[in-house]
Amino acid sequence: MFGIDDAIAAVSTLADSAIKRTWPDATEIEKAKLTQLSQELQNQFNLVMGQIDINKIEAASTSLFVSGWRPAVGWICGFAFGYSAIIEPIARFTAVVVIGYEGQFPVINTDMTLQILGGLLGLAGLRTFDKFKGTAR
Repeated sequence: MFGIDDAIAAVSTLADSAIKRTWPDATEIEKAKLTQLSQELQNQFNLVMGQIDINKIEAASTSLFVSGWRPAVGWICGFAFGYSAIIEPIARFTAVVVIGYEGQFPVINTDMTLQILGGLLGLAGLRTFDKFKGTAR
């Protein structure tokens, strides 16, 4: 039957769970945070590794449409930068001074193209560094 020992055990269990819910153990909280952080880092790592695998497959492709999009982006960004930094200022100066042109020249918004170009050049610099150190495969 139900004795005094069972009643004490039931009250003790209820009190213990109420205390743990009210004042959780600091080590358990830290373990939970570390577990969550570890899982988030593992998810990010898996995402990056998946992208690297896709990049390898794309780079190995013989189709110009698949493997040539990165060089195409580089050429487009390079042309936009060359136009906005060299061609357009020289053409505008020549047109104004030589023929007295007072109209507008087409302006390319280089905010996005320069960001992409900077990223591509940064990656190319890292690749060159890898080759220099002999760690390139």
